[in-house]
Amino acid sequence: MGYFYQQNNVFPIAYLNDLRGAILSCPYFTVNNLNRDFVGTRGFSVVFRRSHLAQVERQFPYFKPYLETALLQNCNAFYLNPLMLQQGSRVDPHIDRSLRSYCKTVEPPAMVSVLYVQVPPDLQGGELVLRNHRQQIAQIKPQVNTLVSFQGDLTHAVNAVAGTGQRLSLVCEQYSLEEAVLQEIPEFTVESRAAIAKVPDQHCRHRKSRSADSKR
Repeated sequence: MGYFYQQNNVFPIAYLNDLRGAILSCPYFTVNNLNRDFVGTRGFSVVFRRSHLAQVERQFPYFKPYLETALLQNCNAFYLNPLMLQQGSRVDPHIDRSLRSYCKTVEPPAMVSVLYVQVPPDLQGGELVLRNHRQQIAQIKPQVNTLVSFQGDLTHAVNAVAGTGQRLSLVCEQYSLEEAVLQEIPEFTVESRAAIAKVPDQHCRHRKSRSADSKR
C-alpha cells in the first residue's frame, strides 16, 4: 500500500450532503475536545470497540455508510471524530494516539482514514501534510468525497486555513489491540465539550468528557 492511498468519488453526493447536515446539527458538535495541537477547530469524538459497532450505528446512523467503507477487518477499537477547520484553524504536527487517555500503553493506530465531507472551492491552506520522521511523504490538498487512508504511525498536520469557508472531514483512527489493552478501552462513549455530552448510561460506559490536555 505504501504510506497512504486515496479513493475518489467514494459516496453519492446526496449522502455527503446528509452527512454534513447531520454533523453540523448534532448537539455534541462544538469547540473540539481534542488536544492543543488542534487550534481553532470544532467537532466531537466517538470511542468504540468493534463489538459495539452496531450501537454506534444506531445512535449515529449517518456514520454507517462511512464506517462500512472505511473500517479495517483486523482492527478492534476506533476513535471517530468529525473535524471542522475554518479561517485561522490548523492542526500542528502529531502522531495519533487518542486512546492513550484510556490506556497509557496504547500504540499508534494501524490506520487513520479521513473522508473530506465539505471543502470550499476556493480553500486556501488546509492541506494534510504527512511525514515519516523528518521526510515529508505527501502534502494532500483536500477534495470533496475523497477518502485518504494513511499509516497510523506517521506524523501529520493540517496547514492553517487562510481563506473563508469551512473544511469538514470525518476522521477515524483504527487500532488493532491486544486483548488486555482492549479491555481498557470503552465499549462505546462520546467525548464532547457540549453541555449535552452526558450520554444515557445504556449508550456509554464512560460519560465524562476527557480533558483536552490528556489526549495524545
